[in-house]
Amino acid sequence: MGGAQPEGGLARLWEDHLRAPFPDGFRGVDFDGVDLVLLDADVAGLVQRELKGGLDDSGIAYLWGCIADLDKIVPLINEEYCASYFTRLRTMARVAAAPYNPTAT
Repeated sequence: MGGAQPEGGLARLWEDHLRAPFPDGFRGVDFDGVDLVLLDADVAGLVQRELKGGLDDSGIAYLWGCIADLDKIVPLINEEYCASYFTRLRTMARVAAAPYNPTAT
C-alpha cells in the first residue's frame, strides 16, 4: 500500500492538527448532515493509519468520502476559526489521499 513518509508533509500537518483545539461551540453541530466531531475523528484516525503504514482499500474509500464531506461543508462554515480548522483538516486529508490518486492513462 501507499504509506506517507513520516518525515514528509503529512506528519507535519498531523502535528499541527494535534495542537489545534476543536472549535468552541461546534461540538454536536452538523452542516448538511455532516457531524463535525465525527468527521474530525474519522479523518484523524485515517491519517494515523496512513502514517503508520498505509491504508487498505476500505480506508482509502472512506478517506475519499471524508474529503467529499469536507469539500461540501467547508464553504458552509461562517465562523472564521472553525472554517480554518476544517480547511486544514481537508488539506491534511488530501495529502493523506495523494498516494492513492489514480494515475492518468
